[in-house]
Amino acid sequence: MPFVNISILSGKSPEYIKAVGDGINSAVIETMGFPLDDRYQIIHQLDSAQLQLQGRDGDRVMMHLVMRAGRSNESKQAFYKKVVENLAVNPGIPPENVMITLSENHDIDWSFRDGVAQFMVYPDADISKHKPTTDTPLRQL
Repeated sequence: MPFVNISILSGKSPEYIKAVGDGINSAVIETMGFPLDDRYQIIHQLDSAQLQLQGRDGDRVMMHLVMRAGRSNESKQAFYKKVVENLAVNPGIPPENVMITLSENHDIDWSFRDGVAQFMVYPDADISKHKPTTDTPLRQL
């Protein structure tokens, strides 16, 4: 359930875009234990002047994930490694041209719909209609 902003070079095919999104999503699921249906991605296409990665040329991707706090350093390292492996295979982005940043937040920082923080417990409300579509348990801070 990370919220993922992905920036790639413009002019890419739908297959390329899908490969990037799928490669990142499968790495998240494999290394951080997110549910299979937990996919929240925005993919931006930018020209090379707008997607600058310390002078690196060619295909490149920059991504920023926002997720609930609590993943271990080991799972984050495994994620970084798996993402560059996936993207090198398909669509062929060199590992040195992949930049990843993570930001962590808390249960109260998420609302999936209805103006409610679904990961919070509301003792006086019918939370069942507000629960996210994943199997993630609701808990108090």
